[in-house]
Amino acid sequence: MVSNESSPIQYLDFEAPIELIQNQIDEMVAMEKKSNIDLTDKIQLLKDNLEAEKHRVTQGLSTWQKVQLSRHPNRPYALFYMDHISDFSIEIHGDRNVKDDKAIVCKMAQINGQSVMLIGHQKGANTKMRQYRNFGMPYPEGYRKALRAMKMAEKFNIPVVTLIDTPGAFPGIEAEDRGQAEAIARNLFEMAKLQVPILCYIIGEGASGGALGIGVGDKVFMLENTWFTVISPESCSSILWRSWEHKERAAEALKLTPDDNLRNKLIDGILAEPAGGAHYQPEEMALHLKTHIIENLAVLCKMKPEDRVTARIEKYSAMSSAIEVG
Repeated sequence: MVSNESSPIQYLDFEAPIELIQNQIDEMVAMEKKSNIDLTDKIQLLKDNLEAEKHRVTQGLSTWQKVQLSRHPNRPYALFYMDHISDFSIEIHGDRNVKDDKAIVCKMAQINGQSVMLIGHQKGANTKMRQYRNFGMPYPEGYRKALRAMKMAEKFNIPVVTLIDTPGAFPGIEAEDRGQAEAIARNLFEMAKLQVPILCYIIGEGASGGALGIGVGDKVFMLENTWFTVISPESCSSILWRSWEHKERAAEALKLTPDDNLRNKLIDGILAEPAGGAHYQPEEMALHLKTHIIENLAVLCKMKPEDRVTARIEKYSAMSSAIEVG
């Protein structure tokens, strides 16, 4: 069963031209059914225009618009991808200490016969499910559940694939009481030396330690319309200017887009999305993601564990280097 918490199609303000053409298509289709007049050619022309408009809109996105697209209410979440890329899966619950954090989902799965441990943030697509998933913001027990799943994967020599989509780890007092910082730091430490291959994919938002808690891997990739940085643009704006009004300026300064992160050598590649974004063709995006996972695991699984760990540590060590000028 596909576990995608779906919601009616919605459009962002800059998607208005796409919405207009889609409405014209819907009206034309309804007219064809009602009048029994063949409007196939006109409908196809509108569909061609729709695809062209999707390309045009997404090619000219500002950094802030890309942030908005990463949060699109119809964008597929981790559970959708997990269920579409795996032949079957079994969910792992609880950290064996506090509770089962619903903001992080862990599944033992098979992809084309390859056993894989899937771990990802899950936000929820409507009000009820967002509350249930805590808006994709994990408590410490969520990261400890993820680590339990990773250590289980290591025990049975199973690769780990993480799907990152969070506005950040939950910042409440109860989370701090239960060791939020320690839980994330522990995951960074353990993932750095995990003996099995680790692939990380940012499928939506990748904010701060909330993302890094399951974001240390041999390869880290970003989908085309996502972001990855130390803090959200709104929070950055509120700290620097005491207001969210400068969030667009903050987004530009943070260099958070996939192109920025690839240029700064913080990620290993970018996955193209269907025209207009993953939310227009989620099944197509899932298939692309599945193919990408299979190809990269085939390469990583051929490496010796000690070579993978050494390369992983060297990769992250190189990110911390800097040249002092003057």
